[in-house]
Amino acid sequence: MGVASETIALTESVTVGCNIPLWGLDWQPGDRILLSDCEHQGIVATVQEISRRFGVAVDVFPLLTPTGSALIDPLQAIEAHLQPRTRLLIVSHILWNTGQVLPLTEIVQLCHQRPAPVWVLVDAAQSVGMLPLDLVASGVDFYAFTGHKWCCGPAGLGGYYGRADRRDRVAPTYIGWRGVTVDHQGQPTGWEADNRRYEVATSDYALMPGLRAALGIHDQWGNAEARYQRISALSRYLWSALQALPQVRCLMPHPPASGLISFQVLAAGEPSAQHHGRLAADLEAAGILVRTLRYPSCVRACVHYFTTETELNHLVEAIRNWAIVHGI
Repeated sequence: MGVASETIALTESVTVGCNIPLWGLDWQPGDRILLSDCEHQGIVATVQEISRRFGVAVDVFPLLTPTGSALIDPLQAIEAHLQPRTRLLIVSHILWNTGQVLPLTEIVQLCHQRPAPVWVLVDAAQSVGMLPLDLVASGVDFYAFTGHKWCCGPAGLGGYYGRADRRDRVAPTYIGWRGVTVDHQGQPTGWEADNRRYEVATSDYALMPGLRAALGIHDQWGNAEARYQRISALSRYLWSALQALPQVRCLMPHPPASGLISFQVLAAGEPSAQHHGRLAADLEAAGILVRTLRYPSCVRACVHYFTTETELNHLVEAIRNWAIVHGI
C-alpha cells in the first residue's frame, strides 16, 4: 500500500475501519458530509446516525445515471456538490456495484485545495488486493480495507490507514488495552504514539498467519502491477463476451478497469430483478458463483488474476443457454 506500518491499525472489517474517523472527528452542528450514491449500506447507516446525533448535514452526489449506467464524471459531480461547510468526502476507490475505478489522486487534490480543505475517507473493500497502491502519493487521508476479498485471506481481519498528520484530529472511540500506554502500575497514561491507538483488545490472532499465507501466494505469481494487468485483461474479455449477448446489458459502457463486471438481464428491453435472482440461483446450482445487487438491479461477476478464459467462456455460455431456456 506504500505506507509505513505506523499508519496502519488492524481491524475486523472495512466498516470498522471507516467508523474510526467517522466517529473520531469532532463534528459540530452545521458540518457537512458528502458521499456518493454508490456507497455501501454500512457506511450510509453510520453517516445517518452521525447526522442524527450531531446535527451534521449529509449531501449525496450521483455516480449512476437513472438507467443505472456509470456515465457520470466523478470529479465534476464531487465539485458540484462540495459546500463551504463540507468537512469529509466518503467514496469507494472501486464502486462495488459497477466496478468503476475512481481517480483517487485527483479527487484528493480537488478536496484538499479547497479554502477549507475537505478530508477524504475511502471504502477500499474492492481495491486492496486488486489495484497497485501508493497511498502516500495519492494524499488520501483515511483508507479502510479488508483482507478477505481480493487478498483472499480469512474473513474477519482488515485494516485502517490514517495519515500521521491527521492522527491528533481523530480521537479513539472504542478503547481497549491495545491502544493505550500504561505506567509501572499498569494504569493507562495515554494513547499509543502510532495508529495502534485505534486498536481495541483481543482479536482472532489465528487469522493473521492465514492472511500472510494468502499474500505470499499472490507474490509468488507476480507483483501487484502484473496481477492487476491480468485482472484487467480478463475483465475486458468477459465484458466483451457479455456485451455480445442480445439478452444482456453491461452497466459500464466500456470494460471496467477492475475485476468487477456487472450486467443486467433484459426482458422486453428492460432489466428484470426477478430474472437476476433466478439466473444467479441457477448458475450457483451449476457451480458458477455470481451475486445479485439491489442498486442498481443487476448481476455481478468477479474475475481475479487466476480466473481462466475457459471459466469465463463457461459463464457466458451458461447465461446464453439460460436465456434461451427461459425464452428471453
